[in-house]
Amino acid sequence: MGAARDPVEIGLLVYPGVQEAAVLGLTDLFQLANRLASERSPDALRLRVTHWQWQEASQTVIPTFDSEPRPGYGPAMVILPPTLGDPIPREAAAPYADWLRARHAAGATLGSVCAGAFVLAETGLLSGRVATTHWAYRDALAIRFPDILLDADKLVIDDGDIITAGGYMAWTDLGLKLVDRVLGPTVMIETARFMLVDPPGREQRFYSPFAPRLNHGDEAILKVQHWLQARGARDVTLASMAEHAALEERTFLRRFRNATGLKPTEYCQHLRVGKARDMLETTTRSIDQIAWDVGYDDPGSFRKVFARITGLVPGDYRRRFGV
Repeated sequence: MGAARDPVEIGLLVYPGVQEAAVLGLTDLFQLANRLASERSPDALRLRVTHWQWQEASQTVIPTFDSEPRPGYGPAMVILPPTLGDPIPREAAAPYADWLRARHAAGATLGSVCAGAFVLAETGLLSGRVATTHWAYRDALAIRFPDILLDADKLVIDDGDIITAGGYMAWTDLGLKLVDRVLGPTVMIETARFMLVDPPGREQRFYSPFAPRLNHGDEAILKVQHWLQARGARDVTLASMAEHAALEERTFLRRFRNATGLKPTEYCQHLRVGKARDMLETTTRSIDQIAWDVGYDDPGSFRKVFARITGLVPGDYRRRFGV
């Protein structure tokens, strides 16, 4: 048997008005995934589930539940569950914003479900980025945070370091998506089957979305990754990336590959292809138009890159996975 690996911590933020059924449901989903993973392999990676709440006495967010008590906390992923009531007021959400920004800056993936998007948006991290929420909260979110590129027609938007889910029960989709990221598609499918819920549509496909490595600990590279994600990797050069990281180009190249496992050019290609896949699935735009939209001046080059990364040419991908 191999040496035990530290579990991957997923934090659930218990903010005012949060739906406790979703908090408990996500906790059960992740613990079920652990059980199914361990049945397949005793050495399987595990998920550690923690709950976090604001404490007035210390004026900070503290852990209030831990499925696997051990020293030290550091959520690799933080989820803001839904609420059935009115969206949280800005003044009530503000205390959580600094903590969430700090977790994100440390490499954590942030996720929201339904009206949890209002808490996430208070951090400013959704500004200029595509996000979703429940259709009933669409107008309220757009009015409060007009800089968000809101697409409430989508159930889940996976933008790498930030994932937003729309429907109230979409906590199952978001939870299964994170299980797929950490424990793999087999455990995710088994978890969905046991719970009698449909697995997220994207994860049923052979070609999984690009999930960039964010918890590598290199703050300069993480800053560039967040910048690339927000820009969709459009109109970027090696020089501009190195400048954004405040590093000399050769040093940046070495550290970027060590941190992400990819060269900067390959990383940008994966981000662009991820955006293109989404457009092929959900729009009727021509393939040439999609190529231009994601940053390729030459549609022929786009087709070659797309086929190399996904294993399908764009037309075949649309025929197979288009809505």
